[in-house]
Amino acid sequence: MADRRSSAVIGFRNASKDRARSRVRRLAGAGMVLPLAAGALVAGSAGTSVASPGTGPTAVVSMGDSYISGEAGRWKGNSLTNSGNRTGTDRAWVSGSTYDPAKVYGSTAGGCHRSDSAEVKSAGAIADVAVNLACSGATSENVFRASNGGVAFKGEAPQADQLATVARANNVKVIALSIGGNDLGFADIIKDCALDFVLWNSYCYDDQQYGVDEKMDAVMANVGKSVDEIRAVMRAAGYADSAYRIVLQSYPSPIPRGAENRYTQSDWSRLNTGGCPFWNRDSDWARDSLVPQIAGRLKGVAAAKGVQFLDLRDMMQGREVCAKASKQVSSSAPASAKTSEWARWIDSSETQGLVQESMHPNHFGQLALGRCLNLAVAQPANSASSCKNTAGADQTGMFLTSAP
Repeated sequence: MADRRSSAVIGFRNASKDRARSRVRRLAGAGMVLPLAAGALVAGSAGTSVASPGTGPTAVVSMGDSYISGEAGRWKGNSLTNSGNRTGTDRAWVSGSTYDPAKVYGSTAGGCHRSDSAEVKSAGAIADVAVNLACSGATSENVFRASNGGVAFKGEAPQADQLATVARANNVKVIALSIGGNDLGFADIIKDCALDFVLWNSYCYDDQQYGVDEKMDAVMANVGKSVDEIRAVMRAAGYADSAYRIVLQSYPSPIPRGAENRYTQSDWSRLNTGGCPFWNRDSDWARDSLVPQIAGRLKGVAAAKGVQFLDLRDMMQGREVCAKASKQVSSSAPASAKTSEWARWIDSSETQGLVQESMHPNHFGQLALGRCLNLAVAQPANSASSCKNTAGADQTGMFLTSAP
């Protein structure tokens, strides 16, 4: 096709095509999960006393998948430097060539990846206690109560059953929920679209859109059931529906539109330099069709269930991986929430961290998500808002508008 790379530029900057094939397939084999919980924190203070609704420390709780658990919180932007602290981007660096992901993810390193900068941890003083039950890779059935079809995940009870314990020990005021992305198969979509760029010289959007449409109704029904399960747990713990709020949120796009990508699609820079191996046409589909479609359907679920909706479709506009408006971190461009990318790239050289961190909000993105939640909590409990960033600003520049 006319807008694709020519046969004269099929060499990789840093690797052969065979190695690229291996990388992308390993991305799938490693279980990379997107729209983006082991031993969850049940209370924020010592002691064994049980609070009744309206007493005890106030709590904000996050539930769901990797986009709210804190996946990729290890990274402050993306850097091509593969040693030491990776030009200041790797928060897990200890010294020399030693890295300890537990510095960021604690006991969930390599699993649920609940980072210290996850949305619920970065939301500021909206409650006394921040409890993160979300887990990277979780689907709706990992949220449901075990008694109603819920399934344990990564060695932990279903999240609704964990919530029951939290609700007894704290005065829960806010429950933020991000779920549905893994039910739709985000990991497979990313894998297939990357394969179509690297190997097959074809687009992915048409086949992927068909698959999404086939799954969408059932997925949204399960998102609605997730809300019902949370309500059931809270009622059983003695909470009136009006005693707390549920904030159902959508997903931001980790990649920009084709015209907003700083790397040409006619060579291998998008893979080897930028870490965003996708065609313009597929990027446009993801940014302007898939992400808005999911947001629109989630808004409908929120309205039907009487809960708050937080639209994140534009949250990383200009801050996505490979976006022209942002920069990779280098010796001349230090890591900064004002200039660096807010999402984790696909590590083409496989030398930095785990593949499962790819295409998730990084440390800077999570600080921004926390600010979005903080702003949302100041709105009415049945509102629908869209969170956006201010160009050239850090997380303090986030603001809300009415959701489309």
